[in-house]
Amino acid sequence: MKAAILIGGQGTRLRPFTLESPKPLLPVLNRPFLEYQFRVLKAHGVREAVLCVSYRAEDCKRAFGDGRRLGLKVSYVRESLPLGTGGAVKNAERLLGRGTALILNGDVLNAFDIRAFLRFHRAKRVEISIALTRVKDPTLYGLVLTDMEGYVRRFLEKPSWDEVESNTINAGAYLFEPSVFSHIPAGKTYSLERGLFPERLAAGAKLGGWVAPGYWIDIGTVEKYLQVHLDLIEGRTPFAPGPGAKLLRNAEGAKVSAGPGVKVAPFARFSGAVSLGRGVRIGKGAQLSDCVVLDGAEIGDGARLERCIVGARARVGTHATLGPGTALAGGSRVGDYSQL
Repeated sequence: MKAAILIGGQGTRLRPFTLESPKPLLPVLNRPFLEYQFRVLKAHGVREAVLCVSYRAEDCKRAFGDGRRLGLKVSYVRESLPLGTGGAVKNAERLLGRGTALILNGDVLNAFDIRAFLRFHRAKRVEISIALTRVKDPTLYGLVLTDMEGYVRRFLEKPSWDEVESNTINAGAYLFEPSVFSHIPAGKTYSLERGLFPERLAAGAKLGGWVAPGYWIDIGTVEKYLQVHLDLIEGRTPFAPGPGAKLLRNAEGAKVSAGPGVKVAPFARFSGAVSLGRGVRIGKGAQLSDCVVLDGAEIGDGARLERCIVGARARVGTHATLGPGTALAGGSRVGDYSQL
């Protein structure tokens, strides 16, 4: 089985970080985010991946090449104009072969069992199966409602609480039989979620809805990008930190993931979970809590950071404060940095 991974979007909700890097290459504990998905594929016997690229496509090609370093065969198909999720999949049709294809959204990290998903798909004898995940607040998402046998019966976009019957949402992973591609228009912007799936259901086709157990997160926002770091460091996922990060614990019980070349001055304090990229410098007496500091950034003496992300090569000045939700762009400066 081959996989297609949809990574063509510009990641506008993750700005300013996606202005310098496509979303799949944003570091998570000093490893490009997409490498975590590659690890899931390898663990379940998928050895070929087609990357559907558009925005900063050459960056992705330089990072992953032919996939040999990752133990995969990686190929690329590029959109000259944005085609939406459906158009991107259609664009990859010739590279996916004639067997069942796995389709993945490139901004999702999941740890579900792909083999179990495939068994479900084959047992239901459907042309499309959609992986689902359960969420605490279903009003923020589009719901996918299934019957007792696991067939999709309805799609409901961002329901009010009085409409909520379930908490299962689209997890951004699908299994397609080759026949599906004949229902996707070529060369046009087209959506899987708002076009293909409801249209096939309305036409009388059966779609499978498989509730996937295990960890799941969509890193499409700054808040979620921070959260995936905290989850990995705190051990709330089955993924171990990559070889570019060393996980440490201080006397106060904080967990710190530190990349190569990190320098921490005396009396700096950490709490919660903290991720430090390559070559980060932390000043004397600085306080960091539940935050991410990307490669080459410098944090001044006495600075305070809480639930924020500091971009690569940014400088946070002496005694500056960055509060929850702050996203400091790469290379930017804040506060009095003259003493850094």
